[in-house]
Amino acid sequence: MKTFLGIWAVSSLLLVSCGNRNTVKDNFVKDNVENAVAQYTIQTDIIEKSGRILNPRTIREDGSIVYVPIDDWTSGFFPGSIWLLYELTQDSKWKTLAEKYTEDLDSVKYLKWHHDIGFMIGCSYLNGYRLAQKSDYKEVIVEAARSLSTRFRPAAGVIQSWDSDKGWQAQRGWKCPVIIDNMMNLELLFEATRLSGDSSFYQIAVKHADTTMKHAFRPDYSTYHVVDYDPETGEVRKRQTAQGYADESAWARGQAWAIYGYTLCYRYTGDERYLDQAQHIDKFIFNHPNLPADLVPYWDFNAPDIPKAPRDVSAASCTAAALYEMHTYLPDAGYKAKADKIMESLSSPAYTAKVGENGNFILMHSVGSIPHGAEIDVPLNYADYYFLEALIRKRDLASN
Repeated sequence: MKTFLGIWAVSSLLLVSCGNRNTVKDNFVKDNVENAVAQYTIQTDIIEKSGRILNPRTIREDGSIVYVPIDDWTSGFFPGSIWLLYELTQDSKWKTLAEKYTEDLDSVKYLKWHHDIGFMIGCSYLNGYRLAQKSDYKEVIVEAARSLSTRFRPAAGVIQSWDSDKGWQAQRGWKCPVIIDNMMNLELLFEATRLSGDSSFYQIAVKHADTTMKHAFRPDYSTYHVVDYDPETGEVRKRQTAQGYADESAWARGQAWAIYGYTLCYRYTGDERYLDQAQHIDKFIFNHPNLPADLVPYWDFNAPDIPKAPRDVSAASCTAAALYEMHTYLPDAGYKAKADKIMESLSSPAYTAKVGENGNFILMHSVGSIPHGAEIDVPLNYADYYFLEALIRKRDLASN
């Protein structure tokens, strides 16, 4: 594996704090920051007045807020968005709030019953450690990586996503289901090696990325949502979907998780295979005949009711964040232009809510899971998170 310094050198492009920038020169970024601050000020004021620590995820049909417990897979995104607002504004108010909502997740570091601890601790504690250098956050990050590592199945070479003996997952007959979303959790492992010097986290992340690359992609580089492995032999048992339209369709957010995930793997390893994979996924997404002109995808590229199918803004914001990073490695490949186009679309009234509306989330029109009848055409906290992250990356590119 690469040395401690090697990992840090590769990752520093995106993980160094931008806290010394006190002004935002780009009016596009400035306007969006002002809007985000206005929305999240209302949202956090409501929570603070309740006297409780609440974690908003989305809204119900009646407009009321859905708050989630700390073991919900989305629990890290709201604290993470507050950290990103602090990074964008340097207003200490956001730092104080980010610490409060992040530290409420402390016990998540021991969570072992699903893989999303990478989202939960990565978006909250990793950003907090990066921006505030709080030494006690390091222990949480490393312990969370240990918990995630318990789900690694050596014979299959993957981190198991869901337990296969509970709930609706058990009804599918899976033994070791692995979803493409899991690529996003590898950042926690890479960072844990950087912080602790323990190479086992790095090795697990690389093995998972390699196995996923081998088994989760079709010849056109679209990704399956779920690959079920035999945990004893490593044999692929099934390739299916849980949240997409069909087993052989291309679920939009799955493609976003994939391009982002392999880009971050390149960041930490410098392995060209991962950057090549991200480029292939990019070509699938942006050459697809069903991608709308505004580059905000339908919830599934093969949805049967296109062009009336719901869009998924969360897939678009995540993809934009990945493209800005890809631009730093391949500056002449046109990735920034595509990311800019996505961000322009998301910043328009078609997708950005008016202040005081939309449950005080920034973006409208995301999709959670149409097959489960859940969170259809609503705001989602992770759409906001990746939008803010993309905004920071866009700002930083303009500042260089």
